[in-house]
Amino acid sequence: MAEGIITVTLRQQQDYQFNVEFGAEVPALMCDEPAPLGKGQGPSPVQMLAAAVGNCLSDSLLFALRKFKQSPEPLSCQVSAEVGRNAEGRMRVLRMRAELRLGVPGAQLQHLDRVLDQFETYCTVTQSVGQGIAIETQVWDSAGLRLK
Repeated sequence: MAEGIITVTLRQQQDYQFNVEFGAEVPALMCDEPAPLGKGQGPSPVQMLAAAVGNCLSDSLLFALRKFKQSPEPLSCQVSAEVGRNAEGRMRVLRMRAELRLGVPGAQLQHLDRVLDQFETYCTVTQSVGQGIAIETQVWDSAGLRLK
């Protein structure tokens, strides 16, 4: 990721539906709140946040493994965001859990312990979001063995 300013533009389509524009080279995306506020015709802000965390963790893990010339593909990641009320009674994302799955057995990857100890610290989004929301990260291999 390069340093600098990242800008997205949101344009209201109707009610809680917004078209999110990322720039000339990236297709726009429609976001919407679920019912009863919206119609659920696109990802909600919480889903976008969970996707950003999962995507960044996946990218960081892949980058760290490829740095050692390892091929963990295909990777997958599932992120769960718990939404509830805070002490003031306002809806908030209370915590998140990310489960990353390698596409191969962990035993076939060299330097895996070192990668698992460090990859999260390089995840820009997760480290930033994690300052306000607890994020638990788990890593599993293709055989179902929990590695982290």
